[in-house]
Amino acid sequence: MNFTSKIAVAGMVALSFAFSGNAAAQNMKEKTVMVGGAAMYPSKNIVENAMNSKDHTTLVAAVKAADLVETLQGAGPFTVFAPTNAAFAKLPKSAVDNLLKPENKSMLQGVLTYHVLPGKYSSKQVWEAVKTGGGKAEMKTVQGEALTFWTKGKDLYVTDAKANKAKVTIADVNQSNGVIHVIDTVLMP
Repeated sequence: MNFTSKIAVAGMVALSFAFSGNAAAQNMKEKTVMVGGAAMYPSKNIVENAMNSKDHTTLVAAVKAADLVETLQGAGPFTVFAPTNAAFAKLPKSAVDNLLKPENKSMLQGVLTYHVLPGKYSSKQVWEAVKTGGGKAEMKTVQGEALTFWTKGKDLYVTDAKANKAKVTIADVNQSNGVIHVIDTVLMP
């Protein structure tokens, strides 16, 4: 290899480090949260992040079956209470299978949109609403019915219309179009 070739190769190596360094620096600027073994990036939307979580494969499948992918990739903002696979496993298998059938798409959409608030609400904002409400706060979902929020010790909980209680296990997973709060129980309207 002649001297000019060596300089050209050295220049390309230096450029590749510069570009990869910029990409790494960009990722370092983002405050990620680990969910289901994957980093959730605030620059990605709700669906892009959820698809990377091994704890939310059932939720992602349900969102796809309900034709809500495009909606949840939209501008929002949305606050999503995202049940884990373990939360779905608490339901009878026949109930989940039934909801995923094409003929029950509108029912599935109702269940999923019951997990979504219009707007972006951090856990701090929900805590403040609970405090202002004397220990409880009701918030209307995209589906139309309300969820009731309350606290116990340092934990934030949500109760659905059927009196099911879900604990927020991971709060404030910021997204480009809102925020996700991971919950341990599926909410039912």
